[in-house]
Amino acid sequence: MALMAFAGNSVLCRLALGEQAIDAAGFTVIRLLSGIVVLMVIIKLTQPAAFNLKRSITKVNASLTGLKAVKQHWLAPLALFIYAVTFSFAYITLETATGALVLFGMVQLTMIIASLMTGKRLQKLEWLGVMIAFIGLIYLMLPELTTPSLLGFVLMAISGVAWGVYTLAGKGSQKPIQDTCTNFMQTLPFVLLLILFAYPFFNLSAQGVLLAVLSGGIASGVGYSIWYSAVRYITSLQAAVLQLLVPIIAALGGVVFVSEPITLRMLVAAGLILGGIMLVSYASASDSYRTQ
Repeated sequence: MALMAFAGNSVLCRLALGEQAIDAAGFTVIRLLSGIVVLMVIIKLTQPAAFNLKRSITKVNASLTGLKAVKQHWLAPLALFIYAVTFSFAYITLETATGALVLFGMVQLTMIIASLMTGKRLQKLEWLGVMIAFIGLIYLMLPELTTPSLLGFVLMAISGVAWGVYTLAGKGSQKPIQDTCTNFMQTLPFVLLLILFAYPFFNLSAQGVLLAVLSGGIASGVGYSIWYSAVRYITSLQAAVLQLLVPIIAALGGVVFVSEPITLRMLVAAGLILGGIMLVSYASASDSYRTQ
C-alpha cells in the first residue's frame, strides 16, 4: 500500500508540474500543509485520546525557536521537507524516467551506506540482489532516459538522500500515524520560510491545488504513515530495494487506468526487480535465522 502511494505521488506531482498547473514551491507548500490537515483529522477520528493539538503546537513553536529545542526530533521533519522541496524543483528540468532513476539510485546508495555504517556486512546474495534489481530499473527506464540537467540531477540526488534519511528515522517508530503527523507539523518553520521567499512566484490553479492536496493528504500523509508502519519490520537494505517496485507499480497503473499496453520490457524489468528483491529477502532471512 505504501509503495502504491509512492507511485501515485510521483504521478500527481508530474501531472501538476508537467502541465504547469502549479509552480514547484506552491505545490510543495500545499502538499505539506494538506498532509498536516489530513493526518490530524485521522488521529482525531481514530485516536481521540492521542489527539493533543496544544502539545503539537508547542512542538512547532519549539521548532520556530531553533532546531536544538526539538533535540533529536528535528532530523525526520527536516529530511521530509528537503525531500519534498527538492523533488518538486528537480522535476521542472528532469524527465520522469530520468528523475526516477536518480531518485531511487540515491535512496539505495544512502540506505546501503547506512547499513554498512551500522556494522552490517552485506552478503554476496544481498549484493547480487541489489545489482539485479537496479539493472531491472535501468532496463525499464532506458528508452525514456535523457541526459539530465546538472541542477535537476543535483536536486533529485539530494531528494533521494533525504528520503533515505527519512526512512531510516522511521525504523524505530512505535506510533506511525502520530509520528508522521508530528514530522509534517514540524516542517512548518521550513514551509513558512519557503512561502516567504517564493510567494511572489506562486502560480496556482484549481487543478494544481487539487493535485497538490491529493499528493499531500493521501499519497504522502496516509502513504508515509503506512510506510512508517511497515519499515520497522524490515531491514534498511530490504526497504531500499523494495522501493524499486514503485516504477513497476506506476507502469501497471498506466495499464489499468490509461489502457497502456503490457510490453515485454515491462515484464522483463518486473522479473529482474522482483528477482532481486527475492534474493535480498532470502539472504536477510537466512542471516536472521543463523543469528538466532
